This record gives sequence, structure tokens and C-alpha cells, in this order.
Amino acid sequence: MSSRLDKAMQHMSLEEEEDKPFVLPDRPEFYSTERNAMSLVGRLLNPQCQKMEDLIREIPRKWQLYDRVKGVGLSKERFQFIFKHEHDLLDILNIGVHTFDKWSIVLERWVEKPPEDHLQYLMVWLQMRNIPINHYTPGTISSLGGFAGQVVDVPFDREKAQYKDYVRVLVKFDVSKPLRRSKKLTLPSGEVVNILYDYERLQKRCYTCQRLTHEQSHCPFVVESKQGGA
Repeated sequence: MSSRLDKAMQHMSLEEEEDKPFVLPDRPEFYSTERNAMSLVGRLLNPQCQKMEDLIREIPRKWQLYDRVKGVGLSKERFQFIFKHEHDLLDILNIGVHTFDKWSIVLERWVEKPPEDHLQYLMVWLQMRNIPINHYTPGTISSLGGFAGQVVDVPFDREKAQYKDYVRVLVKFDVSKPLRRSKKLTLPSGEVVNILYDYERLQKRCYTCQRLTHEQSHCPFVVESKQGGA
């Protein structure tokens, strides 16, 4: 019995070694390019708290698109939403940051050959407060915004009235990094001021390390601190 089992195992091993990859034919029936072109792909930033099944079911209702968009779960973290109409897709993409269960999700338009940093960034409107009055310039605002992410847009116009107590910049934020809450600024006079940062449409985060990928109870810094204390 043992001998027959050994021979069977050896035979299976040889079959696995000889198994060649299946070469997918380059024919139209093996592509879904046209369908994918009308889709957004996305990533859950905190899959411990965000359930894929709930996302696929609830997001069409949240977007008020219902039967005009269909979700597909691709993995535990990644998903796709396929739209019937181009204008719906663009409207959703232009909203900015989207959240599910109060945690952010990353959304990008599908591309056939995604770059290495695919689904790595959020386009976020950043609010900055406490900029000294004598340095309210596009140059200062852009430089300070750069500490929070790659600055994409600075809609600041000195010729127009400003009704808020902050200025806004659009930044491309790397979701692997922590959110910046402030930045010390030393003026030419030597005075030091503290510039305050806030992010529009971002909800939950870890309040220990300011990352968007886990709750505070799962923060590596908190876990390490507890283990060290124990």
C-alpha cells in the first residue's frame, strides 16, 4: 500500500513539473476590452473593516445609479464597477475621494496596462490654515501643499474675495504614507509658525500614525508599544 502511494505521489510530482503554461489565444472572444473601457477599478484601503460583498451591493445605491452600474469583486481588496454610461463614470470619478464604511477607497479608470503605482494614490483637496498674511501667495501655498502630497492644482486668486479661513490645494496623496496634520514654517524674519492641514472627504484613519489602512487598535506602533510594555 505504501509503495503504491509513493509511486502515485512521484507520478503526480512529475506531472506538475512537466505542466506547461496555457497560452491564451489572441482572439476577440478572450478579451473584454470594450466592457472594461467603461469601468472604474478600485481598492479597499482597510479590508479588515470593509467587506467586499457589502461594497458591491451598497455602492450603486450610494451613488444613486442602481441598475446603471454593476460591481465585480476581483480579490479581497480589489474591485471593478462597470458603467452603462460614460457621463455617470466621469461624474463619479470627478467627485474626488470616495469612502465606504467611513474608510477611504481608491478609484481609477481602467487601463489595459496599469503602471506599477496603480491604485496607490488619492486625489484629495487639502485645506491649509494659519499661513502668515504677508506670504499669502501661490508660491507659498504650493510649497506648503507639497509637504502633504504632489500638488496638482492651486485655485488661489488674489484678485478675488476669500470667504473661508483656509486655502485649498488639490494634492495627489500616496496612501502608503501618513496624513500630515501640520508643518512648522520658519519665516525670513526668523519667526516660526505652525501651518495646519485638513483633508476634505477623508473620514476614518489611525489616530496614532495617521494612516488610512488600519484602525488604531491594529496600528503597528500601538501593537509594538503594548508588546514592549508587556
